[in-house]
Amino acid sequence: MATQFHTGGDANNHQAIFAHYAVDGIWSSVHVGQFAGMAMLLAGLIGLGFVLERDSGRAKWLIRGGAAATAATLALYGALQAVDGVALKQVVMAWVSAPEAEKAARFATAESIRWLEWGMRSYQDFMLALALLLFASVIATTKSVPRIIALLMALSAFAYLAQGWIAGTEGFSSAQSIAIVASWVFGLSWMIWLAIVAERLNEGQATTIAGGRAAAL
Repeated sequence: MATQFHTGGDANNHQAIFAHYAVDGIWSSVHVGQFAGMAMLLAGLIGLGFVLERDSGRAKWLIRGGAAATAATLALYGALQAVDGVALKQVVMAWVSAPEAEKAARFATAESIRWLEWGMRSYQDFMLALALLLFASVIATTKSVPRIIALLMALSAFAYLAQGWIAGTEGFSSAQSIAIVASWVFGLSWMIWLAIVAERLNEGQATTIAGGRAAAL
């Protein structure tokens, strides 16, 4: 949701997009919102790990590896938002307001920050993909959860891998935008499906408990 309020445009056309960034009045709020959303997503993955560890004792090392990758993803995303949401905003504002004689140097600094952002985004995507693949591997062996959820999670992971590779080699190109949309589609699909399965399992457990109590009476 927060990303929908992010300033749009050709992100690889630095001259034009930096000018838009400089006058964006909600830039900081949008990036705080993005960080909050990612933190909630990753907290959900950690919670999923606890449930899977309870039901899949044989795959504990996969679950713990997924949890470690999830924690690393949050750390990288925090650093990414510090670079993008704070540092980049400051340098583009300094570039726009600089005297003409200083503009070239200020612009070069802004591009350096942007390229650092590419690198942070690339490795954050790689770590998120690793976390998803590890959790998908566990879900694939869990009898109570349909394997199609594991497949959708793996497809989401591959979309993040594509994002990471493109961000590290081309920056924020149109190809990366396609990978972002793919990760959103696959991600929402497995999350919604998993939520439905979890609700049905909870209803089944509640019915079993109620039946047991009735029998005891």
